[in-house]
Amino acid sequence: MEDMRPITDWLPITKKEVEKRGWTQLDVIIVSGDAYVDHPAFGSAVVGRIIESKGFKVGIIPQPNWKDDFRDFKKFGAPRLFFGVTSGCMDPMVNHYTANKRRRSTDAYTPGGDAGFRPDYATNVYTKILKDLYPEVPVIIGGIEASLRRVTHYDYWKDQLFPSILVDSGADMLVYGMGEQPLFEILRLLDRGVPLSNMKNIPQTGFLIEEDRVPKNKNWTDVKISSHEKCLKDKKSFAANFKVIEQESNKVQARRILQQVKDKCLVINPPYPPMLEDEIDASFDLPYTREPHPKYKKRGSIPAYEMIKFSINMHRGCFGGCSFCTISAHQGKFIASRSEESILKEVDKVTKMSDFKGYISDLGGPSANMYRMKGKVQSICDRCVAPSCIHPVVCSNLDTSHKPLTKLYQKVDAHPEVKKAFVGSGIRYDLLVDDYNKNNDGSLEEYMDQLVSRHVCGRLKVAPEHTSDATLKLMRKPSFKHFHTFKKKYDELNKKHGLNQPLIPYFISSHPGSQEEDMANLAAETKDMGFRLEQVQDFTPTPMTVATIIYYTGLHPYTLRPVFTAKSKKEKLNQHKFFFWHKKEYRRQIRESLEKMDRKDLIEKLLNDANRQIKHEIIKNRKKKDGRKGHPSARFSKRKNNNKRRKK
Repeated sequence: MEDMRPITDWLPITKKEVEKRGWTQLDVIIVSGDAYVDHPAFGSAVVGRIIESKGFKVGIIPQPNWKDDFRDFKKFGAPRLFFGVTSGCMDPMVNHYTANKRRRSTDAYTPGGDAGFRPDYATNVYTKILKDLYPEVPVIIGGIEASLRRVTHYDYWKDQLFPSILVDSGADMLVYGMGEQPLFEILRLLDRGVPLSNMKNIPQTGFLIEEDRVPKNKNWTDVKISSHEKCLKDKKSFAANFKVIEQESNKVQARRILQQVKDKCLVINPPYPPMLEDEIDASFDLPYTREPHPKYKKRGSIPAYEMIKFSINMHRGCFGGCSFCTISAHQGKFIASRSEESILKEVDKVTKMSDFKGYISDLGGPSANMYRMKGKVQSICDRCVAPSCIHPVVCSNLDTSHKPLTKLYQKVDAHPEVKKAFVGSGIRYDLLVDDYNKNNDGSLEEYMDQLVSRHVCGRLKVAPEHTSDATLKLMRKPSFKHFHTFKKKYDELNKKHGLNQPLIPYFISSHPGSQEEDMANLAAETKDMGFRLEQVQDFTPTPMTVATIIYYTGLHPYTLRPVFTAKSKKEKLNQHKFFFWHKKEYRRQIRESLEKMDRKDLIEKLLNDANRQIKHEIIKNRKKKDGRKGHPSARFSKRKNNNKRRKK
């Protein structure tokens, strides 16, 4: 069905669209590494709609060509107030390269899934071009790339330490995390005529300044971390920095972070408190079309959009604090939940989309089952410095009731246009295990029954990540024994409802602390559980995670003690191959590795058993194909009948 919306329903991305609105100059121009999808899951759309809601004229330059004469950067001229730059919803280096640093051939945030429409280190590239073209116009950077690179950080792709992205990009200000709250304050001050250069006390922002000119703020205390130059010389200082950064990023009453970088001082102001319900509702309730800009129609669909087209994001933040994950570094550990009213309003909007067939693909969030979870006594949370609320144990002050979520699922189910609403996001299975999460309000059983019977789309994604308790401890994940308990509970509920919905567990190889033998044990244990693993990945070091600090320094940032990490390509491949014990091309390598470990028991479990199993499956499949059904005379009868047909 052809969309009949007027082009002015979207934010302008061409000069003609600006003129169509009767504008001669824009107040703010957003430059993005993603194609423009007007949907609350895409950062540039959210930022653009917020700016628009405050009465400012805003346009977007999506995926500009950075290789030619920069005409894309020039098409709107200079904005009156500032340029906003984001590399997009994904870090561009993760978007471009595999864990083995091989170039990817697709980009999910580009029409047709085509690669090559954004540069490596896109925030730096875009900002430098803008600063050359319009040196007098301020540039504010934000999004995942800027957020994770706000201080001295390790870059896996160049294998070196870089200073804050403010240094290399030349930007005037950095907004980290989810940017609505700082953006509102920036816009409020700009509306009053305050220049951006005077905005030094806005929470959740960063900037560079002369060391003797750092502004005083009576509401904040300061903490100095080791300078960038010291980090370059001393890995231990770099590791120690991270403990401070992570704790301050996740505190209610955080300190301001100061770091010397060359002859300047980097200032990272404390974050805003988590968004209140009406604040997060206001962001999601903006007038999104929920569709890509019409100019992309001839170029093909945008894969990332197709994935979330009929999905609903119900909350932000994650209190899991996993060592390898960047969610809490960007969204924070405190959960900001939308109201039922706002969510149900969006459900209604989705059902009215022209190609909606009755199926909502996801009722989720960063971790799907953390909706409305928070501390029982806020004053205890206010003093907390722990990066995780559920590791090494579930905090006794955390309200883990699943009742609000179950109730919301039921309300979505009751919508007359919704046939099924699935949970496509990963769930925290440990929150559903009684031995681990000692919740006694009965909500875990009620939620599990509702989830299994109504909201699993064929398979359920969960992320145990590893089977070794030592590695799981470093990951800030629970013991694998709890996964066994969860699987048993899940299988029983499937049986109860007459369903066959397999679990799809996610695992990581080469994570700090993981040895080759740990991976062999992982393969054997998961094989015993009936899994042939498919959702597997090799650890990729990304900035602002505990695991990345360990990878680079060899030290745990909280203890400063050494931790083994597989680093060479050979070491990493040796771990990864154990996921594929069932594939013929890996069997010889696996056998040789197990022989070196003197693990004949695992050779028998993984390979010899597998040989028998594979032969059995081959024979079984042949019998089905030939129609023999196991009887020797069947082959002769079939041949005889074929000969008769030929004679005729």
